[in-house]
Amino acid sequence: MLVLSRQKNESIVIGDDVEITIVDVRGDKVRLGITAPKAISVHRKEIYEAIQREKAGQKQQDDQAHSHKSSTG
Repeated sequence: MLVLSRQKNESIVIGDDVEITIVDVRGDKVRLGITAPKAISVHRKEIYEAIQREKAGQKQQDDQAHSHKSSTG
């Protein structure tokens, strides 16, 4: 893991398309501004993990439905 120090209004660039700017620092909270192309999804980690769980659950349901159709057809 790369660890960088930044102050308010300073940025980090990832690749050619993503920029993360420190917007505000209050106590133990840091507010980030993220500029990225619309094709790149940006989520808080807990939201990303929830989306992945939902996708896995949907895939499992789809696999079960497909398996059921194959065995009855």
